[in-house]
Amino acid sequence: MARRVFFSFKYKEDVSRAMVVRKSWVTQGKEAAGFIDAADFEKLEKQGDNAIRNWIDEQLDGTSVTVVLVGEKTCNSRWVKYEIEKSIEEGKGLLGIDISKIKDLQRNTSERCGKIPKGYSFYLWFKDDGYNNMSDWIGKAAKDVGR
Repeated sequence: MARRVFFSFKYKEDVSRAMVVRKSWVTQGKEAAGFIDAADFEKLEKQGDNAIRNWIDEQLDGTSVTVVLVGEKTCNSRWVKYEIEKSIEEGKGLLGIDISKIKDLQRNTSERCGKIPKGYSFYLWFKDDGYNNMSDWIGKAAKDVGR
């Protein structure tokens, strides 16, 4: 079953790592939401919190699963927290993936700040072979909530 998935991540700090995950999803013919280029994001930020909240809500519309890409600063992001809360409220599947060991544009890795709320699956991108297994993880998260 084709799924439209929302990817949640700490935008500025983890965008290059998130793009690795997104690209692996899209190259397999899947549809992704929750990505925006830097110029558009900065424009959105200048419009204020309501504009960001509305953009997130629009991106979540029509998705069945939210994948939280956890890096070094993810736990401090109020927007990631909002995306998780909104996803749970809307009954979407939810899972987390540690992306801290994916190299950024400067070829550096980082540490992971934590996980996601208890009761949801959490995976390590490299150790758990995210490229080949993410589709199964997403399918399980959807099934867990009856989607």
